[in-house]
Amino acid sequence: MADFPGRDLAWLERRRAELFALICQVGDFRRGALNAVWRKCGKPNCACAQPGHRGHGPQYNLTRRIGGKTVNVHLKPGPELEKAEREVAEHQRFAALVEEVTAVSEAICAARPATAGVRLPSGGQRGGSRRGSRRSPPPK
Repeated sequence: MADFPGRDLAWLERRRAELFALICQVGDFRRGALNAVWRKCGKPNCACAQPGHRGHGPQYNLTRRIGGKTVNVHLKPGPELEKAEREVAEHQRFAALVEEVTAVSEAICAARPATAGVRLPSGGQRGGSRRGSRRSPPPK
């Protein structure tokens, strides 16, 4: 329990339940990163063609991977961009909660004692299906 030194199993289980409750409160989210970019239009007489000019912009893109390919979605400043910012931030919150749940769950697994000796079902058999094998006759 390196991540949670001094914490007992009951505390870890309570923390996991708290984290699951927080995950249930997560709102709409989307993966990706928001980028502000400046572009040069390519017109030789435009101001952006001058040395040291940043270019036109900023223009905002949501970049994410879909099916192994990077996809950029252009976003308009204003409500569309603000909505995307909230959704990306909510995904980051969700991912952080999942990371903590994983760490707590791993600590629970490490703290929970293993059962002392695995016991076979009565009769010394391993269990399995009730139907007999094809080689042996059915039980009487």
